[in-house]
Amino acid sequence: MTQLPPDISDRIALLRNRARAGDDNFLHALARDEVELRLAEVNRRFTRPAIVTGHPHLWADLIPTAQMVADDPVLALEAGAHDLVIHAMALHWAADPVGQMVQARRALCPDGLFLAVLPGGQTLSELRACLAQAEAEICGGLSPRVLPMAEIRDLGALLQRAGLALPVADSVGQNVAYRKIDTLFSDLRMMGERNALAARRRSFTPRGVFTRAAELYAAHFADDAGLLRASFELIFLTGWAPDSSQPRPLRPGSATARLADALGTRETPLSDKIKIPGKD
Repeated sequence: MTQLPPDISDRIALLRNRARAGDDNFLHALARDEVELRLAEVNRRFTRPAIVTGHPHLWADLIPTAQMVADDPVLALEAGAHDLVIHAMALHWAADPVGQMVQARRALCPDGLFLAVLPGGQTLSELRACLAQAEAEICGGLSPRVLPMAEIRDLGALLQRAGLALPVADSVGQNVAYRKIDTLFSDLRMMGERNALAARRRSFTPRGVFTRAAELYAAHFADDAGLLRASFELIFLTGWAPDSSQPRPLRPGSATARLADALGTRETPLSDKIKIPGKD
């Protein structure tokens, strides 16, 4: 029996936060718009789609015929049953993101598309910095408050580890201005993204921590009008279930035409001895 990795989240708290999330959610709206754009660029009609998400009420009408699947550690997906699997705004909470991708790949038929969107490492960088400094000053230490999110380079490598072909990773940034930090906290509550880390502090946080964080935020991340800047980053991961019809890289040295001819220029061979400035 395969042993699942320890979960970074308190699943009960995470589901409770999601249940309290609202419908007015700008980050999910941006994610949906970008997913629709990418699907349109693929120029293919998908007949057996599935959407993996913890927010089915926000994603169900993206593709009305799609099977909605909860982002459980073991996904309720049948092997080879889908030509499209979208992992929507849930992969950042997975204890084993590679395992989620592997399960999605197994659920795809040959040449099926996997597309994931999740918050990236630049998300809430300002808030994380201010909360960390405030808690260190007031409490003399730190506790987990904001979910650690991966960088695009690391996430792109996971696509290959999951066995997906033609992997692509790209990102979209969004800066949002807030009049006060409490409005940012309210937005996170509406997104269902409040602290649900398994290692989070379980006792009440001294009020002075949030007061000090608000002061630091205003001092370091406010514009000339006094509005607080909050950064959000969405990372999009695209890969295909392997298939013999897909393009493959040529063997090095197998080219039959010269690049110089294609560019209409003269080829200049490199010198056997490379001269470095300042060296004899």
